[in-house]
Amino acid sequence: MKSGTFFLNKFGRPRSGWRALVFLAACIVFTIGLSAAATAILILAGIDFDFHPALVMGLSSLVSLIPAIGFGWLFGKLFERLPFRALGCWFTSGWFKHLALGGAIGAITLGLTVIISMAMGGLKFTLDISNTTESIGETLLVSLVVFIVAAAFEEALFRGYLLQTLNRAGYGPLAIAVTSVFFGSVHLLNPSANLFSTTNTMLAGVWFGIAYLRTRDLWFPFGIHVLWNWTQGSVFGIEVSGLTKLSPAPIFNEVDRGPAWLTGEHYGIEGSLACTIAILISIALIHFLPGISPDKELMEMTSHETELP
Repeated sequence: MKSGTFFLNKFGRPRSGWRALVFLAACIVFTIGLSAAATAILILAGIDFDFHPALVMGLSSLVSLIPAIGFGWLFGKLFERLPFRALGCWFTSGWFKHLALGGAIGAITLGLTVIISMAMGGLKFTLDISNTTESIGETLLVSLVVFIVAAAFEEALFRGYLLQTLNRAGYGPLAIAVTSVFFGSVHLLNPSANLFSTTNTMLAGVWFGIAYLRTRDLWFPFGIHVLWNWTQGSVFGIEVSGLTKLSPAPIFNEVDRGPAWLTGEHYGIEGSLACTIAILISIALIHFLPGISPDKELMEMTSHETELP
């Protein structure tokens, strides 16, 4: 068997690094095109972006999700002869268990973050009596849909083919490190982002990456991601990665007493030491938690590269 070249591996396929780079480039190009088309449609429809932030966020995530899943499937099929289910977003055995468990872990970890900050005197919460039951219910529902689409896009991009093809080539830890740095760097564009918030977002990338490796499907990290964001913004009224307009009528109002290292201030609690501690605890929990196992066939498909038939 050949030892491979700079561009091709021993199986005669493009090396995983090149596959990942071309996948990323394809996603960026198609996302820009789809985003431009969606923006033009919204402008022609007379949509004011400032008054419809949830709609804009939802559509932006949707047009980004389409190439992330589409190219993830296409590249897996062309370069590694893998079926769509290998991408980890199909209804394999255990998918609902992983989704529900992920959701529980996401909400509990956010709750732990809040408790740590409250115990140290940083945050306080009051019931938001200024909002009607209808407006709170609308916020809970609409924001959940938006957070679902946004988390689906981010997981499909960062924990989808990009991480998976590197992991199959034997670079699991490197794959998590690279995608986590990329994940954190992208969030530097968010309002009030700083070095602390970016470091925590990179740590969250490690959190989600380990969750993927435990199940070999995207349902587990997706569940964590959705419930973390939704509980944070729509239940506790905290900024979600610096974004403040996605949950206009949360159940609670946040009272931020500072300091910034404890509460994250305008970026939200994701920019705090409380978040760092809670995510580290959750990573340990996920790593050692018994009873989590991937579908056997899915595990076989995603564990390593195999010679093409």
